[in-house]
Amino acid sequence: MKRLFLFATAILSFASLRAADPQVLDGVAAEVNSDVITFSQVRELTAPIENAARANLSGAALSEKIKEVRTRAVNDLIDRQLILQEFRKMKGAAIPSHVVDDRITALIREEFGGDRSAFLKTIAAQGYSLDRLRKMEEEKVIVQAMRAREVKSDPMIPASRIQAFYDERRQEWTTNDEVKLRMIKIIPGKEPEKKQQMIREIRDKIVRGAEFADLARIYSEDSTQDAGGDWGWVKRGDLSPDMERVVFGLKKGKVSDVVTLNQTYYLLLAEDRKDGVTKPLKEVRDQIEKYLLQQERQKMQQGWLERLRKKAYIKIH
Repeated sequence: MKRLFLFATAILSFASLRAADPQVLDGVAAEVNSDVITFSQVRELTAPIENAARANLSGAALSEKIKEVRTRAVNDLIDRQLILQEFRKMKGAAIPSHVVDDRITALIREEFGGDRSAFLKTIAAQGYSLDRLRKMEEEKVIVQAMRAREVKSDPMIPASRIQAFYDERRQEWTTNDEVKLRMIKIIPGKEPEKKQQMIREIRDKIVRGAEFADLARIYSEDSTQDAGGDWGWVKRGDLSPDMERVVFGLKKGKVSDVVTLNQTYYLLLAEDRKDGVTKPLKEVRDQIEKYLLQQERQKMQQGWLERLRKKAYIKIH
């Protein structure tokens, strides 16, 4: 259901954009050899993220976020177009029609209970034709197949690299450890640069000896402000993964650098720690190896895309 929701959200956002701002959608965002990428393609990808950003950000922070999202979308579409062009160069290359038929059939079965009529009415109401959806599915198959083709065999991951990864991120394999956490939270609002400078100055004061709790009571915009930013004892799973990585990487009595998460600034203090039990390497070796293999595959694919880019004509407008 999640796949359909994301897909439908993109379609609905695209439809609303098309109705609201047609002249923007007709423009050329980038050229890739003889093909063009239009603004409509970019906005089709970014609309849901941009809408969410507008609901939470404003001013310079919003502009920066939208610029970042659109730049990433343009580059993703360029890579996709290069892959499709490379596929077309291959003699006799074609995706059997039954492969696409099977994907569409699975979509109808899983998301519409097998009701083809309801499926067709839904996509028609959203401005999509069956041919358009078939083309989109075919291109997904091509991109997946071409990426897989560039990783003909899995690279070997040396035992020394697995050991080093385990040593560097030992905290991730440690359970039942806890940190007594204090936090200062600053919301950028309409003055992100000013607020970022402010939290840096707060950290400097703490490093020079000021009490974290006192500054938290003055400046923090967290619900624990009156308690001096005291979150009490937190264990793994209590915080978001990104926040957890920082908190559990701190030594007892140490304050973090300024942490930026979800357009919000944080200072984190590990006031105390209770050590947990660390799983031995033999128990997590397979997990680490799979992760490192995935990294290597992505690196190989990225190297291939960079080579395609070097020999292509690409112009971003």
